[in-house]
Amino acid sequence: MRQPAHGGNLAWAAALAGCPPDAILDFSASISPLGPPNSAIAAIKSQIGNLKHYPDPNYSELRLALSHFHQLPPEWILPGNGSAELLTLIGRELAQLAATILITPAFGDYYRTLAAYNANVLECPLSLVSGHWSLVIGHLPLTKDKGLLLNNPHNPTGKLFSRDSILPYLEQFALVVVDEAFMDFVPPNEEQSLIPVVQEYANLVVLRSLTKFYSLPGLRLGYAIAHPDCLAKWQLWRDPWPVNTLAAAAAIAALQDTEFQQQTWAWLPPARNQLFQGLAKIPGLQPQASAANFLLVESQESTSQLQQQLLKHHQILIRDCLSFKELGDRFFRVAVRSQSDNQRLLTALKES
Repeated sequence: MRQPAHGGNLAWAAALAGCPPDAILDFSASISPLGPPNSAIAAIKSQIGNLKHYPDPNYSELRLALSHFHQLPPEWILPGNGSAELLTLIGRELAQLAATILITPAFGDYYRTLAAYNANVLECPLSLVSGHWSLVIGHLPLTKDKGLLLNNPHNPTGKLFSRDSILPYLEQFALVVVDEAFMDFVPPNEEQSLIPVVQEYANLVVLRSLTKFYSLPGLRLGYAIAHPDCLAKWQLWRDPWPVNTLAAAAAIAALQDTEFQQQTWAWLPPARNQLFQGLAKIPGLQPQASAANFLLVESQESTSQLQQQLLKHHQILIRDCLSFKELGDRFFRVAVRSQSDNQRLLTALKES
């Protein structure tokens, strides 16, 4: 079976480990271990009887829930079949520009969608100095006929860019796309989302995912926030009914579940610190600071070999970084999980 480019491929991991998929302890996919919320499960069950009907093609109730959540008019929001579907629409938009500046290391789906439309890509690597990642685009030729694509917090480094550090680029690019798939994990008093300024910039697109924070990747649900004219155009490009009835119901319930949101913000910092401190004490490993629910770890040894050792001997799956060409075989990424799961990983790493 071919080695996966994404995390979370339990079928591949189980085949290598020689065990059932549900026996794998998965640190490769950055999904919250706290969910799905009970409110979302209850909402899904309540909609079983409606599976005999088509979804509302305008997703009016879902868009209204998102508009309340973000304090935006509904016409500024477009739900999608995961943020991946929306990213494909954005790739078509970016390909119409002279070039797209892509902040690297970059999520592999960015390359997929840009290549699908033959977009001209200019890579702009983050710089790593004394364990800190920084964003500097000044060395590239900046003209108003280019696009910019980045994520914040950044995947796979976990770096959180300040809103103020991104705002100047909105004056320099024809289109700026900020993928905020992991921004939900940043507490409200620390988050740096560009959603509050989206109505001020017709060239700004913000992508969000509901699958990671609420642990619903199997439902496939994300949304784009952008100028209504832009969203209306994308709507014409895609297939009808991209979001299923169960996903829409789960999303509406999850958005209103403030107890689950508070629980997640309380859980993450100590759990992430436990994992970070434990990794830092293991010789040959150097974890990077992160604002998200995952840690990027630099290793003195081959991480693809380490991945296979952990699978075969401990049934633990970590995310190698071979698909991030700037990182290669000397980095791996791990999700933050429960305290007991984190400790199991740390014990296995010490024995490997």
